[in-house]
Amino acid sequence: MPIRIALADDSFIVREGMRELLQSVDELDLVATCSDLDSLRAAIDRERPEVVLTDIRMPPTNTDEGIRMADELRRSAPSIGVVVLSQYADAEYALALLDKGAAGRAYLLKERVSDLDQLVNAIREVARGGSVVDSKVIENLIAARSRSKPSVLADLTPREREVLAGVAEGKNNGAIAAGLHLTGGAVEKHISSIFSKLGLSEENDVHRRVKATLIYLAEGQEREKR
Repeated sequence: MPIRIALADDSFIVREGMRELLQSVDELDLVATCSDLDSLRAAIDRERPEVVLTDIRMPPTNTDEGIRMADELRRSAPSIGVVVLSQYADAEYALALLDKGAAGRAYLLKERVSDLDQLVNAIREVARGGSVVDSKVIENLIAARSRSKPSVLADLTPREREVLAGVAEGKNNGAIAAGLHLTGGAVEKHISSIFSKLGLSEENDVHRRVKATLIYLAEGQEREKR
């Protein structure tokens, strides 16, 4: 069955472009397009989509409507995934989206939307409860930390940082291995080492992956406050 999607963006041009992209993919079913927060709420109540694809800023206040909608859905309809689209590779927005849990949430930059495979992968991941963070956000955080004092991530090797970036993008071990030309066993060893160095507790692997992503985002946010 196709994944049912509600789309929200206040730009008519963006909505139409996204409509064409989404309708070109057989596994997606665009059931509603909206231009503001109120119409998005109404569409969700009416259509019960499996995934909401939304801009961060739209009427009525043009501030953080997409983040607020994601937060509302966590309480009222936790099974609905949310992909937030942003113009900003800003840890503050990503952290706000994920700080109550990363399951079923994705943060993508609008400039990446033309990469249909990346967009579909994010939709697919949040529909099944996964999480995706745009690689450019991760790259910016890595660059920022390299210019600042040593952090909890300082003990990671360059390869471990590459693997952790893949984790934060929502990739499974197989995809990370393929992207970095490693064996599955090597990726497992790197991830085990990363979890150990970050001091993550012995809970299930999904939770540790989410926490590793949040450590990236939280440390980037702390640097912004200095």
